[in-house]
Amino acid sequence: MKNNKKESRERKNNNKTIKKIEKNNNVKIFIFVIVKVFYIQVIEYKKLNNLANELWSRDLTVQADRGKILDRNGKVIVDNVTTVGLYLVPNQIINKEEVSKTLSSILEVSYEEMYKHVTKKTSIERVHPEGRNISHEKADLISSYNYEGVYLLKESKRDYKYGNILSHVIGYTGIDNQGLSGIELKYDKTLTGKNGNIKYYSDGKGKRLSLPETYVSPTSGSDVTLTIDLDIQLSLENELMNAYKKYDAEGAIGIVMNPKSGEILAISSIPSFNPANYKNYSSEIINRNLAIWSNFEPGSTFKIVTLASAINEGKVDIFKEHFYDSGSIKVANSTLHCWKRKGHGDETFIQVVENSCNPGFVNLGQRLGKETLFKYITELGFGKKTGIDLNGEGNGILFSLDKMGNVELATTAFGQGISVTPIQQVGAVSAIVNGGTLYSPFLVKNYLEPETNTIIKSVTVQNKGTIIKKETSDLVKYALESVVAKGSGHNAYIENYRIGGKTGTAQTVENGRYSSSKYILSFIGFMPADDPEIVVYVAVQNAKGVVQYGGTVAAPIARNIFLSAIDILDIKPDSEGIPKEYTWLDQKYVVVPDVVGMNIDAAKRALKGFNIEYSGEGETVIYESPKGGMYAKENGTIVLMLN
Repeated sequence: MKNNKKESRERKNNNKTIKKIEKNNNVKIFIFVIVKVFYIQVIEYKKLNNLANELWSRDLTVQADRGKILDRNGKVIVDNVTTVGLYLVPNQIINKEEVSKTLSSILEVSYEEMYKHVTKKTSIERVHPEGRNISHEKADLISSYNYEGVYLLKESKRDYKYGNILSHVIGYTGIDNQGLSGIELKYDKTLTGKNGNIKYYSDGKGKRLSLPETYVSPTSGSDVTLTIDLDIQLSLENELMNAYKKYDAEGAIGIVMNPKSGEILAISSIPSFNPANYKNYSSEIINRNLAIWSNFEPGSTFKIVTLASAINEGKVDIFKEHFYDSGSIKVANSTLHCWKRKGHGDETFIQVVENSCNPGFVNLGQRLGKETLFKYITELGFGKKTGIDLNGEGNGILFSLDKMGNVELATTAFGQGISVTPIQQVGAVSAIVNGGTLYSPFLVKNYLEPETNTIIKSVTVQNKGTIIKKETSDLVKYALESVVAKGSGHNAYIENYRIGGKTGTAQTVENGRYSSSKYILSFIGFMPADDPEIVVYVAVQNAKGVVQYGGTVAAPIARNIFLSAIDILDIKPDSEGIPKEYTWLDQKYVVVPDVVGMNIDAAKRALKGFNIEYSGEGETVIYESPKGGMYAKENGTIVLMLN
């Protein structure tokens, strides 16, 4: 009995305990649910809402403009043209057959091809390539149908304002506006903007929901300012193209650089191409910037390096020392010839330079020795890239010093047996004539914020060190001014302006042998000769129907570029230079009278002896070319613009 009562009490107590536990658990569960709901609705709301929005939202890309490319004076070289791109949301298109038919007709593509776009199993279909960069007229026509699921969005393509001008430097972009070559590729990250978008909402089947759209505007890329002076560039390209056509040449190269900074003022490689239609050209044209890529023997222009090295080492007194040129010189078992078969006879070394006498430069090379000569060659930047801010630069080819014999030393001294690039030559000569400092050539001056035109970043001039003494530089400049006034560079001479320079004539190497008919004719010079502001390099590859000398073909081209630079850079005349020694073969130049403001009859009288061409209508001269005060060929042509 007692046991029964005890068991009964225990059962009651257990039941109470169980009920208490159950009650506590229910409370805990209730509290957990409340906390969870609070967490979901309050704490996690933003995250879950964003996830839901991501599931429902769709983004249509609004393309950003690339940054513009400007010349050093702010002139726009490359801009953008706003176009339209076609986007489809297939699930929103009700009558797919009708839409396909309409779009195929407007865009002039097959119905079958357009139907593939319209029915594609995707949330957003970018119609490519048929719907890229479509005209505003076609866009307006598509818009007039007001089809559900058909979207027209702003796109942008490059506007290369000067066609073929500067094409190898600027480069080109792909269909998605990505840089593929030149400045467009090298500075792609800087030029590329940030795309915007239009965000709309749709259900799981792609049907549009009645929620408001959101718009994020695109941000344009930074503008890029080049070191290029567009006016000098246009002059350079015009002169090179004229020579390219006149001589039926295989190619033409030109570089104009500021020797005191390394800034490239103009650079050209012909044949060129139009970046807007680059696919219409062969890869051999669009991917070969000859000014920085091509390697060839420099010929006599390289004698500047040998001369500077010898003077700097105290190996020659160009005024007092003499050299006898018999027409050839024996080196080891080889005979090396002068271009003048019978030689120049007794010469001072400044006459060796004026006459571009090969045996005389062999002698200078022997005085230096291979170790010393090659020390200067490498320090002046040959055999390695200059570091110009473009892809595709060549290294050039030098003899291996340990394998270099007496003959190789001799030929190197006058520019044969080695290969260099045009940009290497310009950099080295710039260092020699600027007082001795080597600079890295460069093309981009700064980046600009497109809206405010404020400078974001300026490019720092790269000084690679002093290679020769200022005294050496002064002597070389004098010697090279003498070359233009009295020697092989006389066709680059301009009255009352001081110009120094050196011609070059180098045989083209084909299949390991020198061609008997193909030459690279070049000239490299600077102005003013006493304190150079520009260095000009010109080369014409395999010119036809002309005497094969750099002084005959390249020097006159350089002269015309110097003439343009005088006006563009406002270089003042200077009568203190070395006077020219005229021969009966020389074309004489005379001062052009200033006839601007005169009537036609008065202008004719003032320009007696010149041939006159007219442009425009009227009786008064408003412009003349060449300008008054400049020099032109005696009996040459003067162009007058009338109004």
